[in-house]
Amino acid sequence: MSQTQKPIILFTNDDGIESPGLWALAAAFRDVGRLIVAAPREQQSGMGRSMPHYSEGRIFPYEAPIDCGDCSAYAVDGTPAQAVQHAVLELVDRPPALLVSGINYGENTGNGVTISGTVGAALEGASLGIRSIAVSQQTPTDLHLSHSKSVDFTVAADITRQFGSWLIDHTGLPDDVDILKIDVPRGATRETDWRLTRLSRRRVYWPTRPERAALHDSGKLGYQYNSDPTAAEPDSDVYALLNDKVISVTPMSLDLTSRTDMFRLSQILLGKREYGR
Repeated sequence: MSQTQKPIILFTNDDGIESPGLWALAAAFRDVGRLIVAAPREQQSGMGRSMPHYSEGRIFPYEAPIDCGDCSAYAVDGTPAQAVQHAVLELVDRPPALLVSGINYGENTGNGVTISGTVGAALEGASLGIRSIAVSQQTPTDLHLSHSKSVDFTVAADITRQFGSWLIDHTGLPDDVDILKIDVPRGATRETDWRLTRLSRRRVYWPTRPERAALHDSGKLGYQYNSDPTAAEPDSDVYALLNDKVISVTPMSLDLTSRTDMFRLSQILLGKREYGR
């Protein structure tokens, strides 16, 4: 197969270009196509799909720390979503066949997924017409902002390759499926089952109050795990990952419109019908 015939696979993340999770993915796709890694220079967790005006957008070639075959890597001054845009506009000569974002330190489940830069990058890719996957792995909370080498990403990388290869080889996903969000439980093996899930309405990580004496003092918000997964919807990502310890695969849509009865809602808003009746 010639160079121009190889599918381009774009990789990014929100943990930064040095993250072992990112390079575990690149290694898993080594022989699948032409790999382009474009990830933030710095830690960008929690940036969602943000496009801050102050990002400088500088791009620096980066020496891959692994043998990833036909692979080029770049560190981008910007958010995960901005890294995707820079890559598509400046680093590739044709549209990527696939975008893979991750592997994130820490799961991205429930109604907090819009906070995630991992998911945000995949949504940005999907908005540009690229088939996209966001993959995260459950880790202890104290490793969320780390580049710890104690985390084994092998299973998460392998299952992402399976789904990614399928997306490259097939015509497409059903209507209203724009990205696949994959979450892998801690301690997963190659024998761990995967399950299609919906996005839970439950929150898993809750904000914590800053410790400070006066409001004008520096006060950084934190977060803590506070969830009972047994109370989550049985068909949800939270229940599958945190209660049943299986791999959660959640189809997500760019269409954030409520799936409600529009006629009923219009009647309620017009005062022609009482809510709940």
